Amino acid sequence: MTGRFAPSPTGELHLGNLRTAVVAWLSARADGRPFLVRMEDLDRVQARPEHEAAQLRDMTALGLDWDGDVVRQSERFHLYDAAIDQLAAAGSVYECFCSRREIRNDIEAASSAPHGPPGSYPGTCRDLSISARAERRASGRPPALRLRTDHGIYDFVDRLVGPQSGGVDDFVLRRNDGVPAYNLAVVVDDGLQGITDVVRGDDLLPSTPRHVMLQQMLGIETPSYLHIPLVFGANGERLAKSHGATTLGELRDADISSAAVMSWIGSSLKLAAPGEAVGVGDLVNRFDPAALPKDIAVAPDFVLRPEA
Repeated sequence: MTGRFAPSPTGELHLGNLRTAVVAWLSARADGRPFLVRMEDLDRVQARPEHEAAQLRDMTALGLDWDGDVVRQSERFHLYDAAIDQLAAAGSVYECFCSRREIRNDIEAASSAPHGPPGSYPGTCRDLSISARAERRASGRPPALRLRTDHGIYDFVDRLVGPQSGGVDDFVLRRNDGVPAYNLAVVVDDGLQGITDVVRGDDLLPSTPRHVMLQQMLGIETPSYLHIPLVFGANGERLAKSHGATTLGELRDADISSAAVMSWIGSSLKLAAPGEAVGVGDLVNRFDPAALPKDIAVAPDFVLRPEA
């Protein structure tokens, strides 16, 4: 049984990210299980080693530790390519030459909603003839690779919010610039790393049916899922820089200690009383995923910037 935290090193972790990391760590350590860290650094533009170093430093400042070396997705393209080859051998991959604008226009022009969740790919390139594909290749536009799905409904049980189900569409496996898509990489990595316990933000809840289906297609055991509500500002918007100091570095500059941050995280998870001085180790024996709050968390007063 293994848990993990898998941030994208495109900037410093804010309070919402750190709160999720704490829950992921507690979920593993409460049962004496390994906890891994994986850097999902597929963004070639924004992912930086200095961001990774800052994220690891901030996790350590909150008392989080991990087992083994940090894994980086940028070093694992060959594993994602092998998974695509496996799916292609089963006839489940096709080339897609559509731009985002073309997909949006096709969805708006369709007489009926496409299969899958809102905004799903309408299947424009799904059944192109050989000549049509050759014509598009000749135009010079590189194709993305999509998964040919059954447009079915896939079920899973979330440890916090209970039974869930959702439809799937023909989602992208590899972008037209050759970079593997998140939905593929996360499934392959969780499978190869033996991840059995996935804790992440509930903004990814709608993507989970895709992951369950892909796991079944690749012969990967579906892990348990726990999706944590996000942190919002008092204005009802997701936590962002506009709310003020949201990272450990910014808070340190404002004379807010890591201990104060940990105290807020503990109380926001209903694992500590408001203002109680706790370390992450103090919360291990208190952790109960079923008792975690299901509502959004509002950032503490020391983060929120007063309204002008």
